Amino acid sequence: MEDNEVRERIRAGDREAFADLYDRYARTVHRHAARLTGDLSAAEDVMSETFLAAWRTREQVRAEGGPLGPWLLGIATNKARNHRRGVGRRLAFLARQPKPEETADFAEASAERVDHQRELAAVRAVLDRLRGPEREVLALCVWAGLDYAQTADALGVPVGTVRSRLSRARKRLRALTGERLAQEAREAREPVRGRGEVGGRAAIVALPSERGSR
Repeated sequence: MEDNEVRERIRAGDREAFADLYDRYARTVHRHAARLTGDLSAAEDVMSETFLAAWRTREQVRAEGGPLGPWLLGIATNKARNHRRGVGRRLAFLARQPKPEETADFAEASAERVDHQRELAAVRAVLDRLRGPEREVLALCVWAGLDYAQTADALGVPVGTVRSRLSRARKRLRALTGERLAQEAREAREPVRGRGEVGGRAAIVALPSERGSR
C-alpha cells in the first residue's frame, strides 16, 4: 500500500491496517524503547503503550505524508521519557519490599535474555550520562535510522535543533566512552588482594593484559 493509503485507513480506524502497522514496526519500536530505558521489560511496556496511544490518537494522523514509523517512534520516545521520570518512585517502592527468593532458571531463552540485558546495561552506563534530549535524538537518528526531518517531526522540534543536539550527543558520547574505557583499563591493571592471595609480581603477572581485557 502507498503511504497515503495507509494513513487514510489508519485515520478511518481500519483494524486490519493497524495490525499490519504493528507487524511492521513493533520490533523497531521495541528496540528504540530498549535503548532509551535500558530495560527489556520496560521496553515491552513502552511498546504496548505506544501502540495503544497510536490507536487512540489515530485521527490526528495527517492525511498525506511518508511512512508512519517516525510518528510511532515519537510516541515511544514520550512514553520512554515518562517511564524514566517514574522509575525513581518504582525503585523506592521495590526497595521497601521483602527480597524474593532466588530460583534457578537454566532455560536457554532466559540466558539469552540475561545476556541481552547485560549488554543494554553496559550501553546505558554511558547513555545515562547524556542529557535526555541528546539521548533521544541519538536513539532516533543513529539507531532508529531516521533522518533529521523525520526526527524533528517525531520530537516536535525544528530540524536545526535536531542537528545541534545530535552533534553535542556524539561529542559527549565519545568523551564518556573514552573515560569509561580508560577506567576499565586502570581497574584491569590493579591487582585485587584478599586473604590468602599471593601479592607482588606474581599477582600482577596473573592479571589479563590491557589488550585482552577490552
